[in-house]
Amino acid sequence: MSENRSLLLRRLATRGYIHQCTDQEGLDALATEGPVTAYVGYDCTGPSLHIGHLVSIMMLRTLQQTGHKPIVLMGGGTTRIGDPSGKDEQRQFLTDETIAANMASIRQVFSRFITFGDGPTDAVMVNNADWLDGLDYIGFLRDYGRHFSVNRMLSMDSVRLRLEREQPLSFLEFNYMVLQSYDFVELSRRLNVRLQMGGSDQWGNIVQGVELGRRAGAVPLFGLTTPLITTASGAKMGKTAKGAVWLNDDMLPAYDYWQFWRNTEDADVGRFLRLFTDVDDGEIARLETLQGAELNDAKKILATEATRLCRGADAAASAAETARATFEAGSLGADLPTVELPRATFEAGVSIVDLLVQAGLATSRGEAKRLVAGGGARLNDAAISDEQQRVDLGSLASGPLKLSAGKKRHALVKAV
Repeated sequence: MSENRSLLLRRLATRGYIHQCTDQEGLDALATEGPVTAYVGYDCTGPSLHIGHLVSIMMLRTLQQTGHKPIVLMGGGTTRIGDPSGKDEQRQFLTDETIAANMASIRQVFSRFITFGDGPTDAVMVNNADWLDGLDYIGFLRDYGRHFSVNRMLSMDSVRLRLEREQPLSFLEFNYMVLQSYDFVELSRRLNVRLQMGGSDQWGNIVQGVELGRRAGAVPLFGLTTPLITTASGAKMGKTAKGAVWLNDDMLPAYDYWQFWRNTEDADVGRFLRLFTDVDDGEIARLETLQGAELNDAKKILATEATRLCRGADAAASAAETARATFEAGSLGADLPTVELPRATFEAGVSIVDLLVQAGLATSRGEAKRLVAGGGARLNDAAISDEQQRVDLGSLASGPLKLSAGKKRHALVKAV
């Protein structure tokens, strides 16, 4: 196709956000005419979103930065069903109280990335329970169910892959794409939404919504998905030894969030700077040319800028300083993860193996023993060679202990 004319699509393409679009030329033309209202939906399955959601949040940010209006759709209704996309089994059912609590916890992160208000390009947050909870089942099937082909629905990846793997798919889950499609049409009527964005796993659901809009007489709708984000080594983005990388402060300390980005693989630095920060294209091009030890400077910029967006400037600066003190000055950084253990634990003496597990630096005693045997465990920067070594109150006489697993994972250990 010809080069994009709209600032929105030029920016999304340059930064690497576009994977598929239902009608890129039509969307490009629409985006040149004036503000486009677009949405991304988020189900409330947990108390925090994670790194896997960050690409779509950054798309909403880019949308607003280029003069368009973001809508954040909270899935208060669809969370009761659970999206089968990419899942081998049905999601656990959540109570209405849990869904409400998760929604309240999730909402806070969006205001760090986009501006909410009443202006023409200010963001708005809505809840699909507002229209899904009151649906008349027979009337809904008559008005909208007739527009869905079961044959077509069976061909969608979210359904087809489950069936091919002979994993059960409930009728409840089968209805998810119908409700997501209806969300799109309802939002187009309520808020003049014209575009739905999401990850590549949502392509089938988004296409169904575009088609439902056409059949139900809505204005022309558009869909756009982002590529699946994996690391250069092929690992799924956001998965670490400690689990998911959460966006909420109370789920993951700012220092750990900063460290996640600092540990980015060399080949991913430029791509992640484009996707997850506001660093301008020219500076990113310069940072991509750095080699060897100098590339670490680019990783620090990535870590600080990504943390600044999600956790604020103060948290980013503090995390960067803690890393500098810990890795470069050899001292104890103020933001290192802190593990508080009962004083009685140290009165009796605790083995270094158990301490590594309790500090979260090893997932099992076996892993801790292998860490010691491989020379990767350190106490106050001194290598530990004996897995039988014990730590007592005398070890804490000068203050907290710095416990390390390898060169990049550290924790402060205190007695309380």
